[in-house]
Amino acid sequence: MRRVVRQSKFRHVFGQAVKNDQCYDDIRVSRVTWDSSFCAVNPRFVAIIVDASGGGAFLVLPLHKTGRIDKSYPTVCGHTGPVLDIDWCPHNDQVIASGSEDCTVMVWQIPENGLTLSLTEPVVVLEGHSKRVGIVAWHPTARNVLLSAGCDNAIIIWNVGTGEALINLDDMHVDMIYNVSWNRNGSLICTASKDKKVRVIDPRKQEIVAEKEKTHEGARPMRAIFLADGNIFTTGFSRMSERQLALWNPKNMEEPIALHEMDTSNGVLLPFYDPDTNIIYLCGKGDSSIRYFEITDESPYVHYLNTFSSKEPQRGMGFMPKRGLDVNKCEIARFFKLHERKCEPIIMTVPRKSDLFQDDLYPDTAGPEAALEAEEWFEGKNADPLLISLKHGYIPGKNRDLKVVKKNILDNKPAANKKSDLISAPKKAADASNPQNEAKLEEILKELKSIKDMISSQDERISKLEQQMAKIGD
Repeated sequence: MRRVVRQSKFRHVFGQAVKNDQCYDDIRVSRVTWDSSFCAVNPRFVAIIVDASGGGAFLVLPLHKTGRIDKSYPTVCGHTGPVLDIDWCPHNDQVIASGSEDCTVMVWQIPENGLTLSLTEPVVVLEGHSKRVGIVAWHPTARNVLLSAGCDNAIIIWNVGTGEALINLDDMHVDMIYNVSWNRNGSLICTASKDKKVRVIDPRKQEIVAEKEKTHEGARPMRAIFLADGNIFTTGFSRMSERQLALWNPKNMEEPIALHEMDTSNGVLLPFYDPDTNIIYLCGKGDSSIRYFEITDESPYVHYLNTFSSKEPQRGMGFMPKRGLDVNKCEIARFFKLHERKCEPIIMTVPRKSDLFQDDLYPDTAGPEAALEAEEWFEGKNADPLLISLKHGYIPGKNRDLKVVKKNILDNKPAANKKSDLISAPKKAADASNPQNEAKLEEILKELKSIKDMISSQDERISKLEQQMAKIGD
């Protein structure tokens, strides 16, 4: 029987590694035993967690700085323990968050042209976890909202603009959290945990909306991510240690929409999802391949497209946001594959004969502008990402500096939302705390009055002299 080939514009997507001179060489990629991707990318920079003696560090390289990276190249090195996860802010290409074994989350501002000196001072240190912090994830649509998850089984959501922990979900997970994913508009999160459960959580109501026990029956780590339509995609292991992928509807999690078994390798499958094309790329830690699948509404729902294979196993992987791709070359994804000593970009393209802009490959995509301010989101508002067209290629705009205005603990007034109030609060507190200020103020006012009197008397004298001079002239 002749098999009918499914029509899809992504059937012929192929991957290609760049030439050696376009790789980032001589990088000591971190050897810490943690299942994060160790790499984060945006249209300006690539950040890579590296081995560091006496603490934790990561490299931040401008994308064009390819070739051999000198051992003395500056790093971001403020953590006192190894860095476990890093994530670029989606609304500011110079701001990156890092979670570490030292139980802290730090947020850093990278200079516009990259580092010239090692960066040791973060913009803000977020302290609240009692064990190491292995996951950091920025909110997709609200400015300065950051989620962190630690080995204390707690999830904390921070307002980075004030340095405050505003939501603490510390009683929802009884075992280690493997990963956390925001949905498209950031109203829900889904988590995969060591207790084999996938939970869908409304963080502002602090309640579990849906959960599935034994999502995958194997004991090895799982991953769960939200798709654009609200469904959940998971990767995990069967009881026989075969790697699996599954698709779930959070409204009815009794049975999966689709469940596929893949192979018997033991590396954790890291899913990278493109909401514009509905393609999921699976990168196994320790594998030397990237498999990619298209998610559709028709059975079998998860369609295998192809595999990119190479010789070297991958230690980690970075995934470029859509606005950082070259639309003129029909590039639909770019990965940054970490080897033991280098980072190698891999470009995924759809072959097209025409040189014109392919609008079917590039629907409007999430831009760098935030749809909400942090306060609006914490008050209960939701908003979808603000979309931009890639027709003329994305041109990075000027990023504003991240300013953190910490609230004054000594000030007992109710918390103010406006930045101006936050800035003036410490001044008022300082004035009230010093009783000598009033006496000093009176002294200054007296001095000011005597100066004014002197100026007015001098003015009178000058005008009299001018009159006398005029008479002499006549």
